[in-house]
Amino acid sequence: MRRRGFTLIEVLVSIFILAVMAALCYESLSYVIRSRETTRIAFERVRAIELAMHYLVSDFEQLEPRPVRDLLGATELPALLADGRTTDLVALTRGGWPNPVGFPRGTLQRVTYRLENGTLVRLYPTVLDATLANTPVRRELLGDVTSLRIRYMDATRTWQEQWPPLTGATAIAAQPVSLRPLAVEITLETKDLGKVVRLVEVPG
Repeated sequence: MRRRGFTLIEVLVSIFILAVMAALCYESLSYVIRSRETTRIAFERVRAIELAMHYLVSDFEQLEPRPVRDLLGATELPALLADGRTTDLVALTRGGWPNPVGFPRGTLQRVTYRLENGTLVRLYPTVLDATLANTPVRRELLGDVTSLRIRYMDATRTWQEQWPPLTGATAIAAQPVSLRPLAVEITLETKDLGKVVRLVEVPG
């Protein structure tokens, strides 16, 4: 019996079908890879925002009524200082500074937040009452930040834009340097994910 093989047309049709199926599989695989990468980037971005918020919330939750000396040692700075006339968003004294190595220092830490060219930066000196010779430790927490707004609730449950608050014509310097708010509202706005708001109750 004579055996019949594939004709050239059948071979070409089979190759064409296989090529179409391979193209479809490649496109599907490429889509899955792109989706996975997009998801990974979005997840890392959300995680970075949550980490930045964690630092802010943790610092305010451990706010201590301990003023510090300025860099020249001439005057006392409030335990919590937020003055729009300076480059710092906020500076505060917090407790609970871990010391796993056992350095000869206390557990209080002076923390400062700044917004530099869209990057949220956290700084702290290695000593509580720093001098000009003390270089602060700098950590960039988050990029592409549009704004960071912090409001402070005073004893009358009124939100203040700065701290210590101004009462009428009273200057900031007239307020107690250990004065703390009842609560803090943090509003972080980024270019890609919009606004994130946290409300923190201040202890004490």
